[in-house]
Amino acid sequence: MKKAIAQLNTPPTQRDAPYTEETDGDWVRQDHLDKVIAQLKGNTSIIFSNGDLADILAILNSQVREAPAKVGSLAPKGVTVPAGPTGLDPRQTGFFGNLGIATKIVKAQIEIVNDFDIIQEGDKVSPGQAALLDKLKIRPFEYKMNVNNILQDGQIFDPAVLSITPETILEKFAAGVANATAISLGSGYVVQSAVPHLVMRAFKNLASVSFASDYSFPQAEALKAAAAAGPATTGGSAPAAGGAPAAEEKEEEEEEVDMGMDLFGGGDDY
Repeated sequence: MKKAIAQLNTPPTQRDAPYTEETDGDWVRQDHLDKVIAQLKGNTSIIFSNGDLADILAILNSQVREAPAKVGSLAPKGVTVPAGPTGLDPRQTGFFGNLGIATKIVKAQIEIVNDFDIIQEGDKVSPGQAALLDKLKIRPFEYKMNVNNILQDGQIFDPAVLSITPETILEKFAAGVANATAISLGSGYVVQSAVPHLVMRAFKNLASVSFASDYSFPQAEALKAAAAAGPATTGGSAPAAGGAPAAEEKEEEEEEVDMGMDLFGGGDDY
């Protein structure tokens, strides 16, 4: 594959057959082919497609075959031998004893007492581990095709991009807009996403002035009517004679009505 691809990036000469001046004039070096050659290491294949690459990845992930633990190979993941009967006769307890696996004899067969982590991820498989797993008919590993890289429009991408969904993009976009809005409200530099919050804050300020003064406007009248129709407050001290306590009671009522503005958006959280 390397030779065939490299030949595409080699200018044609008169010794190449068939060669014409038109062939020489049409030849253009394709730099992205060098990136393809750089990926051809080891047991690597190339898959060409005009369709959705995520669909191809799903097909590859569905084609998985079990594989035994081979002596000397590096374990791609940890392997645990489950507790319980093994079906092996007591004469084969040596396989378990050499690996430190606790066993007992139940009904003339070996039974593993507890789950045992026989291989850790990244360990080299020993002959004893491979032999025991083979006797237990455990094939812990798997054969499958793994996507190393993606080449599209001359650019190399990590296969992790195939896991990005429209929902993921919308979630990231919403988080970015929220951060931009928070920075705008905190710094005073106005951006478009902060405008609704600034309008709401200005309206709450106008409504507060209306409650504290004789000035009013239709929207404020609606708020006052809603506050007046609300449940009456209970508790508190008994009213006393005189004019001063009456004035104090009136101020307390106005303050309670002002707190009711939280129904329309809260404080400075916007």
